[in-house]
Amino acid sequence: MLTTHHLHHLHHHRGSTAVELDKVTNLNTLIVEINSHVALFRDMLIHVGQAKDCPELREKIRKLRRTCVEAFKHTAQILMPQVKSAMAEGILTDNPHLVLLFYMAQLFLRELVKSYRLIQVVPMDMSGYYENRAGPSNLGNVISQILLCKQITPDFNEEELCSITKDSQDIAMLLSELQEYMPQHEAYLERNAALDTNTPWPAKRRQNYICKNMSLLCCMSRPNYL
Repeated sequence: MLTTHHLHHLHHHRGSTAVELDKVTNLNTLIVEINSHVALFRDMLIHVGQAKDCPELREKIRKLRRTCVEAFKHTAQILMPQVKSAMAEGILTDNPHLVLLFYMAQLFLRELVKSYRLIQVVPMDMSGYYENRAGPSNLGNVISQILLCKQITPDFNEEELCSITKDSQDIAMLLSELQEYMPQHEAYLERNAALDTNTPWPAKRRQNYICKNMSLLCCMSRPNYL
């Protein structure tokens, strides 16, 4: 017969299990959403410079980029405390959410760098689009107009380049944090060594990749007159 103590312990265990299940379900949903967002972002970039390219598309790309960045940050804020807690307890198990988030962040960082270069090569005249609506950083323009007593037209392309640089640096920093907890061995993937993008990178190689991109981002953010 179950005593009151046993019933209380069982109820507590079930409660803890339910909470853990909710966390996993929530992470699953977030990971799937990020995967979808990153894929859509890549697809949208394909149309830059093509027949479907237009101010509306550039604005959709900007909004989706910001959505992706915030989704990565939000998911990491939920995931990393769990990973760090497990590591502190000496639990060295592969976390599939961590691995997926890391690889998706790598892909997204590459797309961010590509989007930066695409804007440089194929800028878009957004003056008509923002004529009757607020631009991405309209508040700064309003303040500048008050101080300088003249109308200032926001430069969408320059603002995008600055914003992409900031987002790229944020994702690169997130990658640096994630890679500290990445499993050092993923033997089930090493069979695909010939496919570089599908091969798990050793810690040193992952670190070199992130440093390379950080160096590139620093170059990207330098003023043109230097």
